[in-house]
Amino acid sequence: MSDKTEKKQEKKDKKVKDEKKNDLSTEIVPKKTEPETIISFKNVSKIYTLYRSSREQFCALFYDSKKFHKHKALDDVSFEIKKGESVAILGRNGAGKSTVLKMITGVAYPTSGDIYVKGRVSALLELTAGFSADMTGRENIRFKCYVLGLKDAEINEIEKKAIEFADLGEYIDQPVRTYSSGMRIRLGFAININTNPDILVIDEALSVGDAAFKKKCKEKINELISRNITVLYVSHNKDIQDFCQRCIYLQKGKVIFEGSMKETLKKYPEFAR
Repeated sequence: MSDKTEKKQEKKDKKVKDEKKNDLSTEIVPKKTEPETIISFKNVSKIYTLYRSSREQFCALFYDSKKFHKHKALDDVSFEIKKGESVAILGRNGAGKSTVLKMITGVAYPTSGDIYVKGRVSALLELTAGFSADMTGRENIRFKCYVLGLKDAEINEIEKKAIEFADLGEYIDQPVRTYSSGMRIRLGFAININTNPDILVIDEALSVGDAAFKKKCKEKINELISRNITVLYVSHNKDIQDFCQRCIYLQKGKVIFEGSMKETLKKYPEFAR
């Protein structure tokens, strides 16, 4: 090979190397994807009509209800919750906390505004609601799972976990009408927390039960949080510090503060007690 040919090849190789360097230097670093929004409230309001008697409520079916007293439970509420977040919803009695949770679970609907909820919701609101008193604890587990639309294979797995978690012994095969209130709560919590939810909603559920069971429940909730399950928690005590990263503070149906747990407890120290 002649000197001229070698020099030409060297220049060509150098040019290719330079082009590769330029390509690397201008390579676009992919942006981190934002966690997806799993719950969204946009300008949501909820108005209830209050009746003085059942007779008045019955009459409202046939007459214009404008003359009856109206109560605005939520007033133009907007917020977003991302997948995997654990959020406390705080406020005094009557602030609208339970109304928010009921709308997320589909029990109540807004008078105006838009609500978006993605995924399976498991709600620890009325823990013992929906139990059939004449069915056994085991039968109630399967019944609740069928209501959620779960398949047999998944129900079998949930049944094992719920029975182990409730720890009711031989009472699991006895009618629920023979249970004490504490046993019903154990069964209700065990079912709801083991249905593999995308969103877990808790409304004062840990204010009941003995200390050992509360500890067991808290450990299970922390396990769900570690699995990137979204948790919404309503409480009036310092339990919120054990689970929640962020807070939404409601007052008279309005969001008056939204921020980190540290900021919230500094601004509203009564919830740290």
